[in-house]
Amino acid sequence: MLIFCAFVFVGLLGLLLFLNRAGAQKRDDPATQPPAMTTPSTNSDKSAKPVDAELRKKLTPEQYHVTQMCGTEPPFQNAYWNEHRDGIYVDIVSGEPLFSSLDKFDSGTGWPSFTKPIDKARVAEKSDRTLGMERTEVRSSKSDSHLGHVFPDGPAPIGQRYCINSAALRFVPVGKLREEGYGDYLALFEKKK
Repeated sequence: MLIFCAFVFVGLLGLLLFLNRAGAQKRDDPATQPPAMTTPSTNSDKSAKPVDAELRKKLTPEQYHVTQMCGTEPPFQNAYWNEHRDGIYVDIVSGEPLFSSLDKFDSGTGWPSFTKPIDKARVAEKSDRTLGMERTEVRSSKSDSHLGHVFPDGPAPIGQRYCINSAALRFVPVGKLREEGYGDYLALFEKKK
């Protein structure tokens, strides 16, 4: 029994060291993240995912790690966890509109959280059994980029919490929607007035 406990302890210690090293990697300042390939998608292709070499050039290391390798950025140390302006959040890879600030809420987790996507067809959900737990992964339907996870502990009436990595998103404030090609989404915010 003592040997078993020692193996468990060593395993947990190894996992802790791995996660600590992953969290301590150099991170780019989220406030200065480049817009990276986020022009509105106008083509009708099923996938808007560029080739890997292009992605590596256009995305920051953290954006690439999160979106292409199913990574997770640290909580409370990302661009949008505390963003309160009105606007939309688009896929950092394809520019596809994914979430609206109208559906954003403070979940206390340190990541941007939303009750629902702008359009359910813009995100794909799949089972994720990594890290010894069962979760539902959220991916961008157009670029197949990892966005985060959805949990059944969000606010009423929907009860969903889309916990999304800032590194997978680019925020477009209401004042720039038309200028950046997202003018169709102004109507969402005119209803709010």
